[in-house]
Amino acid sequence: MEIKLNEIDILKLMAENKFGCSVQDSIALAPSGSHRRYYRLIMKNGDVFIGTFNDDVAENQAFFTYTRFFEQKGFAVPHLIAVHEDQKHYLQSDLGDTTLYDLLCKTRDGQKLSPEVIDYYKQVVQALPDIQLSGRDNFDFSVAYPRYAFDRQSMQWDLNYFKYYFLKLANIPFNEQKLEDDYQSLMDYLLTADSEYFLYRDFQSRNIMVHNNGVYFIDYQGGRKGALQYDVASLLYDAKADLSEEFRAHLLNLYLDTLSQKIEVDRDAFVSYFHGFVLIRILQAMGTYGYRGYYERKTHFLQSVPFAVRNLERLLNQMHLPIELPELTATLRTLIASDLVKPYQPTTSLTVQVQSFSFKKGIPTDPSGNGGGFVFDCRALPNPGREKQFAHNTGRDECVIQYLEKYPQVSDFKKNVNGLVDAAVINYIDRKFDHLMVSFGCTGGQHRSVYFAEQMARHLRERFPNINVDLRHIENPTE
Repeated sequence: MEIKLNEIDILKLMAENKFGCSVQDSIALAPSGSHRRYYRLIMKNGDVFIGTFNDDVAENQAFFTYTRFFEQKGFAVPHLIAVHEDQKHYLQSDLGDTTLYDLLCKTRDGQKLSPEVIDYYKQVVQALPDIQLSGRDNFDFSVAYPRYAFDRQSMQWDLNYFKYYFLKLANIPFNEQKLEDDYQSLMDYLLTADSEYFLYRDFQSRNIMVHNNGVYFIDYQGGRKGALQYDVASLLYDAKADLSEEFRAHLLNLYLDTLSQKIEVDRDAFVSYFHGFVLIRILQAMGTYGYRGYYERKTHFLQSVPFAVRNLERLLNQMHLPIELPELTATLRTLIASDLVKPYQPTTSLTVQVQSFSFKKGIPTDPSGNGGGFVFDCRALPNPGREKQFAHNTGRDECVIQYLEKYPQVSDFKKNVNGLVDAAVINYIDRKFDHLMVSFGCTGGQHRSVYFAEQMARHLRERFPNINVDLRHIENPTE
């Protein structure tokens, strides 16, 4: 009787056959917005790889083809290690868990970005032109998924997505025929842009990994032929990244300076098209928020709506296009003023104070005077402090993070803690409370407690962008 292997068994066998070493542990990674499933495979010799399963073979073929091409060009992408004969399972290098968006949320102070994040953004916009220009260098667009190019059909899909899944579900009034007329005018204009380049499609901070002091690019399997402006628009107007107008302008100029060293660029024409592509990108994103939030009832997607609305408002105030879009503009002005999006705007005054501490020094007091909050004891979990190599590290360091995350009980603990705190935050917002303390303690306040405080702060900033998160490490303050 033939034994049917599941996806993780197949991935383990692939790794063991490839490297002649057994897999010591496998950890299912948090799901992304796609249907792909990822596993961190930890080999007995200490090597770590990512095993991936995706049932969509056509999408996988695009990823395989693009990755091999980009690697030949020397671009910073994951290394494709092995592909199963069914083309549904594959192994790739492990680039860690820190995306540019994660780092931005972790280190930002209001609108002020850390020097580290600023530097990484500069790296990104300086690397992007080479990726885009490679589309003119014998690039194989025949495998592009789901479209060969960002053409009229692609644009129509995005604009209808916005119309049917945001405008209609949010009950924003509009004249459908006049809106369709404006759609045609916008597409006619955008299709006159030079479109002989690689268009990454989903070029945003969650698809850029920060690894070994550099940036790496992932999730480009939706790439196709298109215009240069689209990817820059995607990056700079990434809704929840919420970059300032000044920083956007700086990055756009840096991108254009880099691009101008490689091809001739008419900056005025570029910026005009850029505004048009910013518009269609924001509308596509809002269609996604509407579909996931209004239709699928995954309300956390609606938390991105206020940021997208603010981007729309800023764009409409500065956009200069050589075409008139009267119905689309009026509809967007109505949307911006609509009460339907206001409940998701940042209106709460709740501050969640997240901190790590050492039980040897005692449980910290609540400075708000409320006398409590959550205190989670991490001492029952595996202790990196017992390992000599981690003596001078903290729970912020990648080596400690990898050590902890290889244990299933750490993942279970984090999941349970997140559930408890999320429920409290929702309740506190509804009751208009202004303070909640969440503390993590371990023996020395250096490894486990720091790790969980960092993870909790990142989780809260992404899950509840309308609250203030104050992160403190009592024994190991951030430099």
